[in-house]
Amino acid sequence: MNIPDTPITNPGEIATRLKFGAHVGFLSALRTKVDDYFNTTGLRRRDCFRMYVKTAIILGWFVTTYVLLVFWATTWWQAVMLAISLGLSTAAIGFNIQHDGGHQAYSDRRSINRLMAMTLDMLGGSSYIWDQKHNVIHHTYANITGFDADIELGILGRLSPHQPWSRFHRLQHFYLWALYGFVAIKWQVYDDFRDLIKGKIGEQSFPRPKGTDLGLFIVGKVVFVSLAFVLPMTLHGVGAVLLFYGMAAFIQGVTLSVVFQLAHCVEGADFPMPDSETGRIENDWAVHQVETTVDFARKSRLVSWFTGGLNFQIEHHLFPRICHLHYPAISALVEETCQEFGIQYRTHEKFSSSIASHYRWLRKLGLESTGANKPTSVSA
Repeated sequence: MNIPDTPITNPGEIATRLKFGAHVGFLSALRTKVDDYFNTTGLRRRDCFRMYVKTAIILGWFVTTYVLLVFWATTWWQAVMLAISLGLSTAAIGFNIQHDGGHQAYSDRRSINRLMAMTLDMLGGSSYIWDQKHNVIHHTYANITGFDADIELGILGRLSPHQPWSRFHRLQHFYLWALYGFVAIKWQVYDDFRDLIKGKIGEQSFPRPKGTDLGLFIVGKVVFVSLAFVLPMTLHGVGAVLLFYGMAAFIQGVTLSVVFQLAHCVEGADFPMPDSETGRIENDWAVHQVETTVDFARKSRLVSWFTGGLNFQIEHHLFPRICHLHYPAISALVEETCQEFGIQYRTHEKFSSSIASHYRWLRKLGLESTGANKPTSVSA
């Protein structure tokens, strides 16, 4: 693995030349097996009836919780419980409805996919900017430092061994769990506007939204502010509204952040860098996706249901346009094909073990001995 002795200070220098290694036949073989699975079972890749039922349940959970919190709760403990429930329901919308819609994995009809993706706008994020950041950047450059904006925390944390080290990172395995809670708030009130103005997500430029896309960006922010602040403030004091908004957003932020980190920022996930001269990643794209990702809690139906199959993150990166309800079945095909091609398929069988692995990874990268100025192994 190519690990530089010094941190990458200007990834833009090789951004235009970044390429992946030559195809090894892995993805072609895997696609044949997945095609056979759908042909044999007669199941649809998208427009699954169970997904529509699941959507109704999750949206019902969200609406019921919101109505009870804003119009019914009269005691502090009722409001606290409902705020927690609201935070979890908004995370579930993101994991399941918005995520499948944003990847065009929800339906064969573009209009339905877009409608489902726009649930993110209702929750304060921009589905347009998310598409650029997640679909285009993260799914292409997973775990490549300086390219994948999802592993960039700035000075606050160090998720990759190629990022600069600061002395206070020695405590990041404690404080980052709390900071994760502010991710949703930062996203809603700052990140989208910053990216829109700069025309950049991290170091990567993207086309700013125009016309209808810009209109939806603005309308989404107005709808979110109305639901989160304006309507509640007609019935409750400003302090109470801000307090319980913050509580719900904190729960949402922790949940969203942790689920992502358990797939990419744990022991066993690779953090390769392109060759500084050729701009080439050693592995082909599909192998890169497998080796930078770790599945977790594959046998837990509850985890799979709530996270929208994102505990099957390897399968998602390889087949992002297939409804997540199929990931448990497809995972057996992926693991089998990895064995045939000598590719390491990594998984944590329990949710608790993946949490522990992320903790150890944060601690390892926070130690000076794994500072950015020293070579380090990044695979378990």
